[in-house]
Amino acid sequence: MMKNTFVLTALVAGAVTALTPRPASAEFAIRDGDRVVLLGDSITEQRLYTTYLETYTLSRFPQWNLTFRNIGWGGDTAPGGLNRAKRDMLPLKPTFVTIDFGMNDHGYKAFQEDIFKNYIDHQTQLVTLLKEQGARVALVTPQPIEERRPDPDKDVRNLSLRKMSDGLRDVAAKQGVLFVDQFDPYMAVMVKARQTDPAAFIGGGDAVHPGPVGHTVMAWAILKGLGATAAVSSAELDGAAGKVTAATGCQITELKVSDGVVRFTRKDTTLPLPVDPGAEAVTKLIPLLQDLSRYELKVTGLKAPKYQLLIDDQPSATFTAQELAQAATSL
Repeated sequence: MMKNTFVLTALVAGAVTALTPRPASAEFAIRDGDRVVLLGDSITEQRLYTTYLETYTLSRFPQWNLTFRNIGWGGDTAPGGLNRAKRDMLPLKPTFVTIDFGMNDHGYKAFQEDIFKNYIDHQTQLVTLLKEQGARVALVTPQPIEERRPDPDKDVRNLSLRKMSDGLRDVAAKQGVLFVDQFDPYMAVMVKARQTDPAAFIGGGDAVHPGPVGHTVMAWAILKGLGATAAVSSAELDGAAGKVTAATGCQITELKVSDGVVRFTRKDTTLPLPVDPGAEAVTKLIPLLQDLSRYELKVTGLKAPKYQLLIDDQPSATFTAQELAQAATSL
């Protein structure tokens, strides 16, 4: 559990934070008791997007009994993953496996039918093998290549990766397993960035191996594809009456209201999604917190125009009274 002391103090002026409603969520693909295996190439082996997936799950479901194993292998392909499955994967007795191949499979060239068929055949065999072992599977598309060009969607290698991703969708449909497309969401972020700056390079790292920002975009797209929920916890207070009117996923105690100050202690059963310190710029590219980390507070009946929020005596944000009253504010 997380326990913090919150203080809202009336202010004369301050910054404004926009409010948005909490989106609906589907059932999360990872379940209590799962042995999760993350299979892929060097991008998986970087242990960035995979760590973010694990961190989200453990933060949101701290009571679950889970294990995560990363078996990414530099330069690997779907055939390679199949060849080493008995050595690297099956001994782990996975119950849920994400498979992220395609970057090396496509050969870094324009689309070729024989390469495509080889990729699809081996992805199908991987799924069949895992299903025979009783494991659930999520087929994950590769992310696009990011060169410093204004039109990454016209790169022939990305056109090839898109076709291979479409083929992967068909495999998932035929095999009855989960399909997760990170290619299109990642591409949309790149294209949007280049509308403002044709030389933008959002991912960090290199064209194939993103840094923390790019991997956070990947994790955001993959988690949404896995049905990750946005809700962390929410609390609603009546600042005029000094009462708790609603609380979900948290407990509010020691609520005191006096002289323009609202003070209370909040104990949460789950945690907000931590953001890699090297990836904080990602919140300007994608709605990461809105989609995956809605840690909310609503306070009605406040009299002053604006309030500063302190969490454990540390300044966190500034809100207008109207913002705090109209909708739950994501902290």
